[in-house]
Amino acid sequence: MREIRVGLIGFGTVGSGTAEVLRVQAERLQKKTGATIRLHRVADISRDSLPPEFAGVELTKDANRVTTAADIDIVVELIGGIEPAKSFILKAIAHGKHVVTANKALISQHGREIFEAAAAKNVEVGFEASVGGGIPVIKALKEGLVANRIESILGIMNGTANYILNKMTDEGLEFAAVLKEAQALGYAEADPTYDVEGIDTAHKLVILMSMAYGTHVRLDQVSTEGISRIEPIDIEFAREFGYRIKLLAISHNHGDHIEARVHPTMVPTGHLLANISGAFNAIQFTGDMVQDVLFYGPGAGKMPTGSAVAADIVDIARNLLHDSINRVPSLGYLPASFKEISITPLEKIRCPYYFRVTVKEKPGVLSTISGILGNHGISIRSVLQKARARQGIVPVMMRAYEAEEAAVSRALAEIDALEVCAAPTVKIRIMDNDE
Repeated sequence: MREIRVGLIGFGTVGSGTAEVLRVQAERLQKKTGATIRLHRVADISRDSLPPEFAGVELTKDANRVTTAADIDIVVELIGGIEPAKSFILKAIAHGKHVVTANKALISQHGREIFEAAAAKNVEVGFEASVGGGIPVIKALKEGLVANRIESILGIMNGTANYILNKMTDEGLEFAAVLKEAQALGYAEADPTYDVEGIDTAHKLVILMSMAYGTHVRLDQVSTEGISRIEPIDIEFAREFGYRIKLLAISHNHGDHIEARVHPTMVPTGHLLANISGAFNAIQFTGDMVQDVLFYGPGAGKMPTGSAVAADIVDIARNLLHDSINRVPSLGYLPASFKEISITPLEKIRCPYYFRVTVKEKPGVLSTISGILGNHGISIRSVLQKARARQGIVPVMMRAYEAEEAAVSRALAEIDALEVCAAPTVKIRIMDNDE
């Protein structure tokens, strides 16, 4: 029976989880592939030994012993970040190694270079674990939905942000308090910027869009806003209006242009995405043949992510055994079929809106604000003002019908410049019921 030898770079949370999956499921994987898939060598500069159950695995501090060694078939990179991960992967490819990675930042920013290098050497790159943790969304786009024109992508793709918003919603807590708790529980990093400001979600959306539409998307083309300005009062009034606030990745395919945005969104309570709780992820694809499909599960974690990495290893092992390398293109589309599609400017986006305007309690304020919105073509659907004025300051919540982002920005700038306006207006986009 053939042996497929795996070299692993990085034995942290995901690396150790991957190793454990390969160990525990060794017999099952052998039955499913007809080969022995064996973790042969681990490179990690921070470890002097591996756990006893991996006594037969060689440990080294030299990544070259994985990326260039003749006795390694598949290189698994799980250190994260851009460098030295990028250099390790490109070196492995140059030496004819197949590669698996969970590195969303690297794939979203340098995937094109990596995939082109792999195609030139006729090796494969697996990256299932880069989006959705243990949820098989990459394989779904590459294979399961291959007969569909993807019309849209909607998703909760960051468990930390979802956990924070759920705690704020269910317990009425402030953002800072929940973030501190999430850090203590290990859900949030010491520096949570990538999670709470939407950057991590944008990385994942770039990868999915490239695969869904057959076009190369850059990270800087995704309009990105985080959740740090959301306050309990916004969540309470979202509930009053019949919504829950979620950090969503949103992309719509308009044929000659595609939307690419990440921001807090008021989601109707009847929508499946509104009810995703805790640190879970959920990603919805809409195809022209299949309509809506939703993938839900753990978006991170040692074993779920290790499961996704192992799935890529198995796919490559099967292709090696049957001499069918690159049977499925890395991004689903053949490289020659990729085309340039423009990204819809955020200013051109149209959707309903929620506004929280903080004003001094004076007669005529509401009519002044309504007049400004009307002058910019923005119609108000409903207004709520339940909180009493504190020191003469009161928040007013408004729900607007669909409007163009550019008009909204101009109107809010005019409102915020008013003498009666006590703080910048908070704006949250609302999911259209058709989504």
